[in-house]
Amino acid sequence: MKQLTKAEEDIMKILWDLGEGNVAAIVDQFPEPKPAYNTVSTIVRILENKEFVDYRKQGRGHIYFPKIRKNEYSNQSINKLVDGYFQGSFKSMVSFFMKKNDISIQELESILKDINKEES
Repeated sequence: MKQLTKAEEDIMKILWDLGEGNVAAIVDQFPEPKPAYNTVSTIVRILENKEFVDYRKQGRGHIYFPKIRKNEYSNQSINKLVDGYFQGSFKSMVSFFMKKNDISIQELESILKDINKEES
């Protein structure tokens, strides 16, 4: 799966939240100052070429929708992070974030409980 730029990822996040929308609906979701319509339209076409987005015709326009689920992209991004910076070790990644973010043992235990609940 291809990587997304920050701008592409911002648009994908909006499409994942909306489910589908035309360029104007995507632009509306951005905070002020909103990006130009043509800029968003160009990025959406790039996402279409990268096969992250598809569309259906509606009248004279297009309704865009994600082809890739958010969790698919998230999993791939996390795996790339772990492989690239932590030599494939999730343990090293968790240890790094614990140290850098001063996570307490109680917070870690709470995270482990949440993980165990999801596995059940």
